[in-house]
Amino acid sequence: MQCAALRSGWPAAYRSGVRDRPDGIDDHEVRDALAAGWGVSNAVVRYMPVGGGSYHWAARAADGTRWFVTVDDLDDKAWLGNTRAAVLDGLRAAMDTAVALRERAGLRFVAAPVPARSGLIVLPLGPRHAIAAFPFLPGASRPFGADLPASLRAGLAMMLAALHKATPALAHPPVARAARVARVALPLRAELDTALGDVGRPWAGGPFSEPARALLTESAPRVRELLAAFDEMAAGVAAATGTYVITHGEPHPGNVLWDGGGAGGMLIDWDTVGLAPPERDLWLIASGDDGDELRRYADATGRPADPAVLAFYKLRWALDDIAAFLVDLRAPHKDTPGAYHAWDALRITIATAGT
Repeated sequence: MQCAALRSGWPAAYRSGVRDRPDGIDDHEVRDALAAGWGVSNAVVRYMPVGGGSYHWAARAADGTRWFVTVDDLDDKAWLGNTRAAVLDGLRAAMDTAVALRERAGLRFVAAPVPARSGLIVLPLGPRHAIAAFPFLPGASRPFGADLPASLRAGLAMMLAALHKATPALAHPPVARAARVARVALPLRAELDTALGDVGRPWAGGPFSEPARALLTESAPRVRELLAAFDEMAAGVAAATGTYVITHGEPHPGNVLWDGGGAGGMLIDWDTVGLAPPERDLWLIASGDDGDELRRYADATGRPADPAVLAFYKLRWALDDIAAFLVDLRAPHKDTPGAYHAWDALRITIATAGT
């Protein structure tokens, strides 16, 4: 992994958005939820295997309006909570924040969801999932790690500067609850420690379990060194509460929709939004050559990025991915594109973490 995240040339498979369909959710359930929750009747829905954190459908209503629908697995959002109820509340808080940023702070580049007829932003979809609906937006994103041209890198830097400067707009009710503090600690740290402790016993979750165990067995000393470095760095970052701003959390090329002319963009996927040091976002836009993006950001905000905190969030991202992929590959799974993606991404991330 290179610090020049937008220009690194990572393999397309890495965070490419390969997603298997969620168990127990079909197109009819999504269509019925749109009708009941948002009044979108007789919609034609189509599953879209894109994105890495949610499941997605495109929908066209009977009146011709187009929608983009997200379905989230409440058992697969550890950064939001440890129970389904907590994760649902966290999702609602995150989407409330996105709406506030767009409507109260006037950030038109925030792709915010549409409230349901009940006024809630996110609705339950069965016991394990939740659903939200967005206007269908034109434009195209780039793969994670894509080599963005300078003009788009500059545009993304300016979006993040505007986002971080909008923090005061979230300081008053009714959105104060929504602007949560993003965790500094790894949400799946216990699961990663457990996996490291279980490398001496067979893993029987599925076809990629034993290859993952073999890889972690070989890499365990290095992973433990990275965790030790993370713990040392985290203490200083957690203490720096005075520099917290509202951050997106994952402003990489896959989470930006650019318009046809390339002049403007929309930030999507706000389930990771939270108060944190600016570097939580900035490490993902820092190019490795002239550093122009960070200079533009500093000129716009009056705050230069801290290299040590950039390095911390870069390392945190890698360890968070390693933990998440190991959880997936230790759990019951089959030989599917999604499982292969987790295995391939685990290999890449372990090989490049900390570099």
